[in-house]
Amino acid sequence: MYIIIDGKKIASEIKTEIAAEVARLKSAGRKIPHLAAILVGNNGSSETYVANKVKDCNEVGIKSTLVRFNDDISETVLLDKIAELNDDGDVDGFIVQLPLPRHISENKVIEAIDPEKDADGFHPVNLGRMLIGLPCYLPATPFGIVELIKRYNIMTSGMNCVVIGRSNIVGRPVSILLSQKGMDATVTVVHSRTKNIKDILNKADILIAAIGSPAFVTEDMVKPGAVVIDVGATRVASTSTKSGYKLVGDVDFEKVAPKCSYITPVPGGVGPMTRVSLLRNTLIAASKI
Repeated sequence: MYIIIDGKKIASEIKTEIAAEVARLKSAGRKIPHLAAILVGNNGSSETYVANKVKDCNEVGIKSTLVRFNDDISETVLLDKIAELNDDGDVDGFIVQLPLPRHISENKVIEAIDPEKDADGFHPVNLGRMLIGLPCYLPATPFGIVELIKRYNIMTSGMNCVVIGRSNIVGRPVSILLSQKGMDATVTVVHSRTKNIKDILNKADILIAAIGSPAFVTEDMVKPGAVVIDVGATRVASTSTKSGYKLVGDVDFEKVAPKCSYITPVPGGVGPMTRVSLLRNTLIAASKI
């Protein structure tokens, strides 16, 4: 029988730990950590994510600020706001919610963020420090994935891990974290140009799906006893929910789960861990002062 990796439960435990540390800082007369977010446009998934982030901050005692812009904002105005947050001594960390409108360069925006305030962990400086094992702000989703694996005591040393997807946000950084000393997995990254993907996936002890393609991973791609981490969260229309949509992962959960030893659900798996990682990075930033 498979075990469901409960991201909500683990995220709640971490939030309790963070809340205790925030309370300690407050009692010691230190400043309250402050996380800001810039939201451009009205993307439904982004709206939901940022609303949950604000809720998370309130739960652990972290100050939260949300800056909104219409999707026709110029790149220059957005970069000016980023510079303002970089210089704001009360803001410990901030994120610019992705995706951005096509006329704005995501790379230019990410590089404009002060690495010391990079709560998402996307800045090249933080990614570079992560690559060579130096202290840094880890990318939120990869950190969440690794933390789930650790807290469920899942063996990674010597295990064959396959990551589906090579994005700078999830695929590449999580492959690096899992191959580093202490995790010691043997990691393969597959993508849209990989040949014989099914054969490679069938050899995975740990499979991490992060491509944003609903139900891409089917039961014939997973070997018995594998650990499956589903990072996908695609909104699809649904007549069974009040909102008119539901979140679907990259894994065909109903058919794949019976073959697994551990598996994350969607929603309730990786998602809550991504959000709590932002709180962690903000706390680290505030604690440096």
